[in-house]
Amino acid sequence: SAEDGKQILELSESASLSFNDVDSLGKITINQAYIDLHIDEILDLPLVNKKAIEAAKFKVVVDGVNSTGGIAVPLLLERLGVHAVKLYCEPNGHFPHNPEPLKEHLGDLSEKVVKEHADFGIVVDPDVDRLAFMDEKGEMFGEEYTLVAVADYVLGQTPGNTVSNMSSTRALKDITEKHGGSYQASAVGEVNVVELMKKTNAIIGGEGNGGIIYPELHYGRDALVGIALFLSLLADKRISVSELRKSYPSYFMSKQKIELTPGLDVDGILKTIEQRYASEKISTVDGVKIDFEKGWVHLRKSNTEPIIRIYTEAGSQYDADALAHKFMDELAEIAKK
Repeated sequence: SAEDGKQILELSESASLSFNDVDSLGKITINQAYIDLHIDEILDLPLVNKKAIEAAKFKVVVDGVNSTGGIAVPLLLERLGVHAVKLYCEPNGHFPHNPEPLKEHLGDLSEKVVKEHADFGIVVDPDVDRLAFMDEKGEMFGEEYTLVAVADYVLGQTPGNTVSNMSSTRALKDITEKHGGSYQASAVGEVNVVELMKKTNAIIGGEGNGGIIYPELHYGRDALVGIALFLSLLADKRISVSELRKSYPSYFMSKQKIELTPGLDVDGILKTIEQRYASEKISTVDGVKIDFEKGWVHLRKSNTEPIIRIYTEAGSQYDADALAHKFMDELAEIAKK
């Protein structure tokens, strides 16, 4: 938790603390089987439908960004009977493109999916805790919708509650309520999501950057379990990835920031926004989030820079961008006073 981290930092800064020499700490264990053991645990999960996945005979292109994912993802797919076409799966540490799994970095994956006539594409980040999909046409499924799709499957099998952070898509709330569950939003950060998941007994949660947290396996973001559950969903629905995406509420996001003069009272600026929109649904758990009928805005200050980040979501990209720029203008106006 954040409190545990604070205590560790206080201990590390204590002058009375006596540190061991590095050579006297613990022991080194070499075990090449840990990935296989983790995959074993995933395949043993009741909601991972191995037979249906194998029967579907999926063909999938994997972009492992030349990291651990290049080993783990193909191994998982092989165990599930999926034909994996490897792209950048040599774990040599040389990233072939920016490792953040965003559309602008994934031109090669898009081209490969179309060329191979694959059912879809998979991309993970270097430590395999963020997961994004690409449909059979080479178009992004949407990183925000990774959690939405996996939650749709999990909730359809085992009704319950969900959690994501405040900057994540409203689509998860829509899907959760469709299945009769309750959705809660946490402050940004994996530790905050997990804390709220435990408090609300959420059965699935995560973050809009493609992070899946499935407590049945463990309380941490895990792309591998996300892949297995997504494949189970596709095998169950028997539709294409592009058709699956069309079945979900369609929202668009805008992510902006405004730089302020050093020394300005950022908390005071956010307080003014809060007061201006007091008649709307507001949360101050993490900055200021304002929920409107057809969209939302989330304003967060940086802890290291005089910056306010502006996240918005609406029913079209135009509306999301317009909402973001409206608040950028308001923040700039307040800052000048």
